[in-house]
Order: sequence, then structure tokens, then C-alpha cells
Amino acid sequence: MLLIDTHAHLYGDQFDSDIDKVLQRAYHSGIEKIFLPAIDHETHDRLLKLANSASPPAAGSHLPTIYPTMGVHPCSINENYKQELETAWNYLNNGTKYYAIGEIGLDFYWDVTYKEQQFEAFDTQIQWAIEKGLPIVIHSRKSTYDCIEVVKKYKGKVNGIFHCFSGSAEEANEIIKLGFYLGIGGVATYKNSGLQELLKEIDLSHIVLETDAPYLTPVPYRGKRNESSYIRIIADEVARIKGLSLAEVAEVTSANAMKVFQL
Repeated sequence: MLLIDTHAHLYGDQFDSDIDKVLQRAYHSGIEKIFLPAIDHETHDRLLKLANSASPPAAGSHLPTIYPTMGVHPCSINENYKQELETAWNYLNNGTKYYAIGEIGLDFYWDVTYKEQQFEAFDTQIQWAIEKGLPIVIHSRKSTYDCIEVVKKYKGKVNGIFHCFSGSAEEANEIIKLGFYLGIGGVATYKNSGLQELLKEIDLSHIVLETDAPYLTPVPYRGKRNESSYIRIIADEVARIKGLSLAEVAEVTSANAMKVFQL
């Protein structure tokens, strides 16, 4: 049974002491592929170091294959955003094979000081994706509607994933109409998130699985560090909610991930 973690920040310093064990646990939990979304210049090298060390795995090794993406996270858009974009663009053209532009988008949760610049950076990076023929991985915290409106301008030209989706049914339907997938993670295990009811109405063909490790850890480990092996917990919960087998959830969501990342 193949499971895919479409979104994990395993290059963070939270994993410095045991990344090998984290990857081994993921593999033994059935996770064969992990995608690493970028944040900003402070972590691009760490991301690539991890991706290069484990992709492809050595013959006979029991590790997942790791796939890098490139982009600038909206929370890293500030007065130096043009420099951040230039740095990401240079990485994007450094000869490394990237599998998406991300994570990019809008975040209006903490601070909207650079709201205009976030929109500009989002547009710029969508244009990169179109030029490179790559999907996009969208961060849309407190901004799902706005992200949808931006993506509508490029309908039919780009696809990808709305990472950590927790919006409304109406927003989910708009995203699906745009040809995008919904990234479902640990929030699906939170009783009062509202996501469980929504998942009952969304066909599995529109869903991919993710952890967002080290964040948004699923129950029963909520409050602790998240890791890719917990995709199995998320898949189990999606199966329970939708009345399907774990094997069915794994098969369909993994096929969706393979399709969107062009594997």
C-alpha cells in the first residue's frame, strides 16, 4: 500500500536530531514519497540538502523518496520581498529538478502589513509555474476566498493543491472547479474543525493527503511534533469518515498526488 505525504517541512531544525529515524518510521508506515515545500532563503539550502540525501534512496534502503519544491511562503513576504523572489527564482534555475512552485499564496492571519506585496508575489510565482509547466502548492490561511479569486485569473493554465484546506463547502467546490486538489491533514482528526462533515461531501478524487510536519499533528499526538509517518493516521480517519477502506483511500489519494506532481 502506497501513501504519499504531499506537504512536510522535514528539513526544519525540529528534526535535526533524528531525521533518519523519522524517515525510517515513515517508510515502515507505508509512506513511499514525501514532498518538501519551500519557505524562504533561510531554509532553501536545508531543504535541498535533505532532498539530495534521500532522493533517490540508495538501493536496498528503507527510506521514502523525497521531492523538493521551490517558492516563497507568504509569511516571508516583507520589505525585502523582491530579493526573496529573486533568490527563489535563482534556485529554481540552478539545475535541480523541482516538482512544484510552493508553498506560495496569501496569509492574513497574523499581519496584513504587506498584503499588497503578498498578492504581487503570489501572481509572480503563479506565472513562474506556468512558464515552467509546474503545479502550485497554495497556502491560504484566513485567505481562501482571496486565493481562489487570484487563481481564477489563471484558470486552465495552472493546477495544484490548496494545502491544509479547512474552508467552506462552497470554497471547496470552487477549488475543484478550478482543477485543484484539497490537501487534507491532521485537522481532519480534530473534532470541532468542521472538516469531518465537509469530507463526507467531497469525492475522494479531489483529495491528497499531507502532514504539514512538524505542525498540525493529528490526534492522538496533537500538541507534539508532527511527522510523515502520521499520514497513516490521517488516511485512516478519512477512510472512517467516508466509509471506505484504508487501501481505497491510499490508492486514490496517492494516484491524485502522482497526477498533480506529474510523476
